[in-house]
Amino acid sequence: MAEEETTGGADAGKPGGLTVTTATADGVRVLTAVGEIDHHTGGLLREALDAPYAPRARIVVDLGGVTFIDSTALNIFIAAHRDLDDAGGRLRLAAASDSVMRTLAIVGVDTLIDCRATLAHALGD
Repeated sequence: MAEEETTGGADAGKPGGLTVTTATADGVRVLTAVGEIDHHTGGLLREALDAPYAPRARIVVDLGGVTFIDSTALNIFIAAHRDLDDAGGRLRLAAASDSVMRTLAIVGVDTLIDCRATLAHALGD
């Protein structure tokens, strides 16, 4: 993967902080999130997902390093999914921990957005 950019707030690397790294792998934009995605940190993920992308863009969010999500994250994922779908692209979520996957499943986000067990599976067609 070719790394492009890392963003993080003042609390990145601390409990409750978030870091988002953007890279490209075989034409797929991969966002790797580490930390917690909530109303304090969600702006970083939203900015990374809102970055200009070409029509039919494919984006994968690697959640392997995410320890907590709240409704902010769910809303960000749903909005990004809709925007990408409208542009002929797609959003996939990858490598969510059991607790994060449970949150996605409780509200049905896993039935709206393609969730894969690993980043490698998410990068495949």
